[in-house]
Amino acid sequence: MVSTRTLAVGTGIVILGAWLGASTLRAGAQAPERLGKVNFPTSCSPAVQAQFERAVALQHSFWFAESIKGFNAVAQADPSCGIAHWGAAVAFLGNPLAGPPVARGLQEGTAAVARAKAAGAKTQREQDYIAAIATFYTDADKVDHKTRAVAYEKAMEALAQKYPSDLEASIFYALALNTTLNPSDKTYANQLKAAGILEKVFAVQPEHPGVAHYLIHSYDFPPIAQKGLPAARRYASIAPSAPHAQHMPSHIFTRLGYWQDSINSNRVSAEVAKAELKQTNLEAGSYNALHAMDYITYAALQLGRDKEARAVLDEIRGLTRIDSEQFAAAFAFAAIPARYALERRAWTEAVDLPLHPQSLSWSKFPQAESINAFARGLGAARSGNVAAAKKEATRLESLAYALTTAKNAYWAEQAEIQKLAVNAWIARAEGRNDEALALIRQAADREDATEKHPVTPGAIQPAREMLAELLLDTGQAAKALAEFEASQKTDPNRLHGLAGAARAAEASGDKTKAKAYYVKLIELTKTADSERPEIAKAKAFVNN
Repeated sequence: MVSTRTLAVGTGIVILGAWLGASTLRAGAQAPERLGKVNFPTSCSPAVQAQFERAVALQHSFWFAESIKGFNAVAQADPSCGIAHWGAAVAFLGNPLAGPPVARGLQEGTAAVARAKAAGAKTQREQDYIAAIATFYTDADKVDHKTRAVAYEKAMEALAQKYPSDLEASIFYALALNTTLNPSDKTYANQLKAAGILEKVFAVQPEHPGVAHYLIHSYDFPPIAQKGLPAARRYASIAPSAPHAQHMPSHIFTRLGYWQDSINSNRVSAEVAKAELKQTNLEAGSYNALHAMDYITYAALQLGRDKEARAVLDEIRGLTRIDSEQFAAAFAFAAIPARYALERRAWTEAVDLPLHPQSLSWSKFPQAESINAFARGLGAARSGNVAAAKKEATRLESLAYALTTAKNAYWAEQAEIQKLAVNAWIARAEGRNDEALALIRQAADREDATEKHPVTPGAIQPAREMLAELLLDTGQAAKALAEFEASQKTDPNRLHGLAGAARAAEASGDKTKAKAYYVKLIELTKTADSERPEIAKAKAFVNN
């Protein structure tokens, strides 16, 4: 459906136009652009209102480059439209849930705020929006990111309270709450507060892309993930033209162990992202597509579809450049080969995993390099190559120090957890079993105290699952079973979680429970394209 009517300012427009949509992407047919419905009244020229709201819709689906283009076009068409520069300043933050903006983003965002102030705004509400985003960019060279992010959150809270009928203010405030959440807070205070705001807006604006998007982020935690299913089931259909809208539902699907749903979601996301990049004639990989491909790999490996995962790995190994050096891209480049080796228990294969592509500025992303060091170290320790494992543990220590120095506390902690795990398996390889168990239990407890980062579908290897494996490896089957079952609560339907629980139950003499877990494993892997040893064992047990 294509609308030819020009709607009144602020009535909320359905974003329609020419776009190679996800539903017809493979057929190559032309489809209307669909980005959702946004209602953001402004004092700008009525002639640019539709374009402004389209840029806001793009922003809500984290399509930043296109959003910035849209806001800049509005400002060019109406130089007095200061709020357009506000939009660009918000978009220059990038994904605020992934971490601080890159240096260029800070520079461009600061310049956009200056342009917004110079252009002015005809209403107090628009001036307040500009002032709110200015709190984030002010003294960015002197004040740390967290302090400025909290200042922005408080500014958006005040704005939302001042203009209770302005639902966009509430939506951006909810996003800010998710940005400043405490990853160690197991009450999920910020997330649930944001979700409460967004659920109310969703009831009156069911086609709003940002509401569905941010609800998924708000519920992207194991105990509350089920609450995110309604938004996950709808977001892709609200904004089918946006790559990120196709990907985001998989956050909830992954949390719940809905692996095929995750694959379906991310296949479309990757295709849309690649199609967008082709239009630029840039011979490089898409960071948006890479993000989706990491999720595809993780899900396929849980289903025992190793050939499908290998096809993704082969594709990224063929990439030598990336369209934008984003953390999500660096993470995917490190995570995909690590997952492929470790999930298949190909320990010696993991030992030699390279950092690819060499053209990437890996020094900018120590948190991504730590994944490579972890995989190499774990592979070395579990294949008995203690010297190589110790070398990677030392590398992890250096990366953790670099992240601490950079005040990146979350990823510094993840690197420390990875180091503990590698050292645990080194201790096991050297026969120091008590020390090994103490180290891996510490890693599991510290991992439990934090949450996974939005950039990843899950831990490269869950620490509590590794604790269970080490307990089983040292003959403590009953304790291992308890840990496997605990791990399943946060990482449900993992192939090795089910296989490990089955083996532990069998070893502890609980044949009934063992059979139940083996049956679940067989059902999980019914579409497997490779015969993993775990699958063969499950079939043998059930058929005897």
